[in-house]
Amino acid sequence: MNRPWLLWIPLAVVGFIGGLAIYGLVVPKDDTIYSAMVGQKLPDFALPPAMAGVNGLSNADMADGKPRLLNIFASWCIPCRVEAPQLEALKQAGAEIDAIAVRDRPQDVAAFLAEYGNPFRRIGSDSEMAVQLKLGSSGVPETYVISGDGTITHQHVGDIRAEHVPMLLEKLREAE
Repeated sequence: MNRPWLLWIPLAVVGFIGGLAIYGLVVPKDDTIYSAMVGQKLPDFALPPAMAGVNGLSNADMADGKPRLLNIFASWCIPCRVEAPQLEALKQAGAEIDAIAVRDRPQDVAAFLAEYGNPFRRIGSDSEMAVQLKLGSSGVPETYVISGDGTITHQHVGDIRAEHVPMLLEKLREAE
């Protein structure tokens, strides 16, 4: 039995695989991991101060009726240094900002804040990354908008750039 159409099957398979490869190259992949905690209350936590002279941070501190930002950062994080001017701009615009320093030493946090400024009201030390993981954070920096009752209303993954400041201020107003 002569079946010449069978000769086209390998060509079709190669064409299909080639099409998938081209699709993978053309369509950008979104590697951003978003937290499942958005829309939920902050998990229970109580962190010690990240350095001398600042207050530690707990979930109760963030449920005092005022919306605020919660910034997760580290002194060793290059994008955290890049976003420092934007955090200061948010503070100047009236945003209250609390922070969690991840896997950091007190002297390194102090040196970081001395060089880049301290826009934070409180800074908790999360040396084991336990709270960061409870929040569903995938890395540093990340910033969360927290409503006055302690609910996470928005997550900003990555460093804050100048063009993100108005959006974060709007998210804070929405969280009131």
